[in-house]
This record gives sequence, C-alpha cells and structure tokens, in this order.
Amino acid sequence: MNIYDVSQKANVSIATISRVLNGNPNVSEKTRTRVLAVMDELGYTPNVFARGLGLNTMQSVGIMCSDSSDPYLAHAIYYLERELRNNHYDSILCCTGYNLDTKKKYLQLLRSKRVDAIILTGSKFIELRQKDNTYILDAAREIPIMLINGFLDGPNIYSTLCDDYSAVYDATSNLIKSGCRNILYLYTSQSYSGHNKRTGYVNACQDAGLFIDKTWIHQCPKDVLEAKNLLTSLHEQGVVFDAVVTSDDSLAVGAVKYANTQHIRIPDELSIVGYNNSMYSLCTEPEISSVDTKIEALCTSTVNTLMGVFGGGNVPSKTTIAADFISRDTTKF
Repeated sequence: MNIYDVSQKANVSIATISRVLNGNPNVSEKTRTRVLAVMDELGYTPNVFARGLGLNTMQSVGIMCSDSSDPYLAHAIYYLERELRNNHYDSILCCTGYNLDTKKKYLQLLRSKRVDAIILTGSKFIELRQKDNTYILDAAREIPIMLINGFLDGPNIYSTLCDDYSAVYDATSNLIKSGCRNILYLYTSQSYSGHNKRTGYVNACQDAGLFIDKTWIHQCPKDVLEAKNLLTSLHEQGVVFDAVVTSDDSLAVGAVKYANTQHIRIPDELSIVGYNNSMYSLCTEPEISSVDTKIEALCTSTVNTLMGVFGGGNVPSKTTIAADFISRDTTKF
C-alpha cells in the first residue's frame, strides 16, 4: 500500500495528503478527516524517508543523466547540484548511458538509497514505447520524479521543458525570410526533445511553401567530424543547400568546418544555426548563431518545483520555458 493508493481512494492529490500529514492549516477539516480515514482503512503507514510527507528525510535527491561528458548535461548537473545545495539537499549522481535496462537498474539503486526525489536529466529517459516508461510511473508512486526536457504524463511526475518546437520553427522561418530556400536539418536523436525540434523545422518549411526534399533531413552522431563528413558527402553527391539547421552546436561546428574546407562563404553562401548556445558556438570562426535553451533556468525551475512539492504546495506538472536565439556571424538575420 502506498501514497498513490491513498490518493485514489480519497480522491485527493498527493500534495493534499502531504499537507494533511504536515498539519497544513489550508486543508479543510472535512478533507483531513477523509484522508486520515482512508489511510486507516487501507492500513497505510507513511514512508519515514519521504520528505514530501513532512516526516523524516535523508535530505538527498538522485540525479540521473545519460552522459556526463555531454556539455549540455554537464552544465545541467552543475546547476542542479548548486540549487539543491542551496536548499540544503545533497545529490547522488548516476550516469546511465542509453540502455533501458541500465536506466532501470540505476533508478532502482537510487530508490534503495531512500532519496527524497529523482531528477531525470535530458529527454532520452522517455522511451517511444509507453510500456518502457512503466518503471518511471511505478517509481512516482513512492517519490516525486522530475523530468528536465522530457515529458511523461502521470501522478507525481513534474516536467520542465524548453519550447524546442518554437525555437527551431522560428529559426527556420527566419532563415527562409533571409532568402534561404534549400535548408538541411541535422539532428542527433529521436527523443522527445529531438522530435519537437524536427517537427518545428518541418512545419516552418511547409508553412513557407517549401517542398522538403528527402535529402534535406539527416540523423548524425553528436560529433564534429561526423557532421563535417556528412555534409561533404552530400555536397559530392550534388545536393544543393544554402543553410543548415542543427539540433546541437557540435553539428553546427561540423558545418562550419565543412564550409571552410570547401571555401564556401558564411553566411553569404551558407547560413548555419546551432542549438544549446554552448561553448562550441564560440569556438569557431565565424562564431555560430545558436538557440539558447536556458539550461540554468530549466534546472532552477525544476528544483523550485521540487521544493514546492516537498512543501505540499500546488505546483504545475508541466513548466515550459521559451528559448532565445543568439545571433552571431553564421546567419544573415
């Protein structure tokens, strides 16, 4: 028997149960009586480690990421640990890789450590097949699950997202307005975030009346030389393109290296858009125009939401943050 069962039986939110156990005065006496009666009926004993119930706590939060060497995820880990520390919580980091069984193993490991919540960093924790996300839904029956740039609908699951769709849609639309007509799209994954980015690109092209050639969209490893070689190969095949939109700055660096090797003038003959506004975008000549996904704001908002859950407050299950476009020297707008 767990808090999720009590929530369903009493027809109240998990946050309301937390407020009842905290003695929060904002809960009506009628609701408090009903919740306590259901707990007694079901024989539910609150988990003494659950911070969200206002009882004893380990004052620790688990953080899972797929690859801490990735600049985006490395920055996310830094900001998450900083914000948790500022709120007097320790963190336990697990780098899972991309294998589903390994992700399940590490999530179970964190649960065994009695952490107060788990933060899943990056959209690659949400699988395309819904049944593969069951282990996350099951964990959320016991503790809050926080998602950064991923979305999964379920009780006690809270998502903080960058509006990837609008960011890529707007960048692509502005390329079109600046005169580009043959725009390639390079992406690294088909994750939740990756899907939204690609859809933004496709819809921007279609709304502008551009026919998307099958040679315009390519998946590429997150590797500078792989991106450069892919574009070189397309060029040698006779594919004509005057712009490249990417889902990650590393691919945009590859596009710059390709252009420099081929003596193609940037942005007069080739415009390039990166993504994440990472250090990569400043490491080339010319510097790369890139979408700033507000990683610090995403992490700060995630921890603030978590603290609200711990306090029994009413918090949104989904928070969306708008991206900024940082214009540099690889675009004409």
